[in-house]
Amino acid sequence: MTGPYRPRGMASRFFLAQLLVVVASILAAVVIASLIGPPLFHEHLLRADVAPEASQVLHVERAYRDANLWTLGVALATALVLATAVAWFFARRIHASLHSLTGAAASMASGHYGTRVPATGAGIEVDAVAEAFNTMAERLDGTEQTRRRLLADLAHEMRTPVSVLTIYLDALHDGVTAWDQATAAVMTDQLARLTRLVEDMHDVSRAEEGRLDLDCTDETLDQLLQATTETHHEAFAAQGVQLILQVRQDSTVRVDRQRIGQILDNLLTNALRHTPTGGTVTLSADRAPTGQARVTVTDTGEGITAEQLGQVFERFYRGDSARDRDHGGSGVGLAIARSLTEAHGGTLTAASIGGGHGATFTLCLPANHLEPPPAVNGA
Repeated sequence: MTGPYRPRGMASRFFLAQLLVVVASILAAVVIASLIGPPLFHEHLLRADVAPEASQVLHVERAYRDANLWTLGVALATALVLATAVAWFFARRIHASLHSLTGAAASMASGHYGTRVPATGAGIEVDAVAEAFNTMAERLDGTEQTRRRLLADLAHEMRTPVSVLTIYLDALHDGVTAWDQATAAVMTDQLARLTRLVEDMHDVSRAEEGRLDLDCTDETLDQLLQATTETHHEAFAAQGVQLILQVRQDSTVRVDRQRIGQILDNLLTNALRHTPTGGTVTLSADRAPTGQARVTVTDTGEGITAEQLGQVFERFYRGDSARDRDHGGSGVGLAIARSLTEAHGGTLTAASIGGGHGATFTLCLPANHLEPPPAVNGA
């Protein structure tokens, strides 16, 4: 009874293919030399200025054929050995490279996302596959780290309101605390915090997965910024921070008014949170050199360090965790803002020269219709 059929590997197939090519080449060379060589030699022998006898001609042709066959046989045998060795060497290199890729893939499947494949030198094609695998592994590793951090941060965010609610419920159950206005206010605030956290996570997940339904209309930046400034005027005044609106060049953009309002709200709320009393936040609009409509939010607050700049748009990231929790921020506002911006085909970037020097967030959106630039005196 024969065992189960095992298909040959790529390296074995490559080796057999090379061996078949060499054998076919040897057979072709032998056949061609046997068929063409003797008639050509006989014709040149008859053209020579000699008149050999028939027995001599037969002997010379036999000597030529024997010498040709021996020489050709030794040469082809040597070529066969060398070709086999070369084919075996390259087949082994390909096998080693593919075995390394297979092992790395199995390791990745087991959850070891730090696995990488070194360059094997088996050829640019195999090295390209290895490089693509390493790129995929880096992205999976980053995704896994983000997932773990997200779960940890989400659990941390939910722990405080859940703990407060549990304590108050136990106190109410034991009769230690009575249901009064203060207790109701605390529990309402904690429930609102949980609700806001859930809604924020839902929004950022939908935005990152491209599942947002945008109801886009033509809007002018002047109207959008005016409405946003009016909405935040009281909050800025209560904290003693001046909010300045500057529309240098107006543009018409095709956006979802509610979603763009959400972006601007998140940017202004973030600026207010990090700007001390007496500071200034400037909301301005102009035209980028690329022709896009550009909105900038610049504050005179605590600024962003170089290490923080690469993390400000990550979910649950905070430059000052304790302060932000006191203000009730969930840490996903800027992540939502960037995701919503990208859903509109725009970009959102952050810039700062360092701590204590304020920060600037720049929102760029495709412009549908641009107003002509203001006339220059003397032009």
